[in-house]
Amino acid sequence: MSNIENKKVAVVTGASGGIGKATVEHLIQKGYIVYGISRNPKVIPELHTIAADVCDAQAIAQAMAQIYREQGCIDVLISNAGYGISGAVEQTEDTAAHQQLEVNFFGFFHCVKAVLPYLRAQKYGSIVAVSSVAGALAIPFQAFYSASKAAINSLVLSLANEVRPYGIRVSAVMPGDVRTGFTDARQKAEGGAVYGERLERSVASMEKDERSGMRPEYVAKRICRVAERKHPRPFYTVGPKYRVFTFLAKILPAKVYNYIVGLLYAK
Repeated sequence: MSNIENKKVAVVTGASGGIGKATVEHLIQKGYIVYGISRNPKVIPELHTIAADVCDAQAIAQAMAQIYREQGCIDVLISNAGYGISGAVEQTEDTAAHQQLEVNFFGFFHCVKAVLPYLRAQKYGSIVAVSSVAGALAIPFQAFYSASKAAINSLVLSLANEVRPYGIRVSAVMPGDVRTGFTDARQKAEGGAVYGERLERSVASMEKDERSGMRPEYVAKRICRVAERKHPRPFYTVGPKYRVFTFLAKILPAKVYNYIVGLLYAK
């Protein structure tokens, strides 16, 4: 089946700001029918909005069913919803760690599980997860954010093999630092007397890099390009210097590149 207008249909989570909003706008410019799923949807011209939390598996399933019912197909899912926390592992509250994984990783899982029956039935489709360079390079004092993105990367690899016979493509896009509201929304834990000074320096350095980072529109264009590839790679790193970092992570011993990351973010 296909929609009446014979346009491609894209679903973007976390569509209300930052990379998600830029991706929505770019897809609309390219002629897609676009649905944005957010907890607090924003009005964007030509965007179909659905209010849902990616942590609510039932709400996400209902959203995907609604989209398929209205359009008769889903061509692309871009799973972008997420946020970050910072703090030392030792001092991170259990609830904060669980919530980080719940939104970033299980939110992606809920979207994948809800959309796959439709993609399998139509025998085509593209799933793109917005991961992070932090998924390939574990960042000190952002351990649970890094863990959530590394988990996404692992799920992408497994899923790509599982659904390949059904014509479904799966990839993760790993941006480096991007100028968005993500920085101000980060939930920060205090380091106290043990980690305080190093934690503050680390987070300050990260936030400085983020505020001077790539524009979300730049990342959005690359996400859309990956979504349209017929034979995509599992991972795409966005940003020239970040591609160098991820390349070094592949060729250097883990002890060496992890030591380098420590010099950058845990001095």
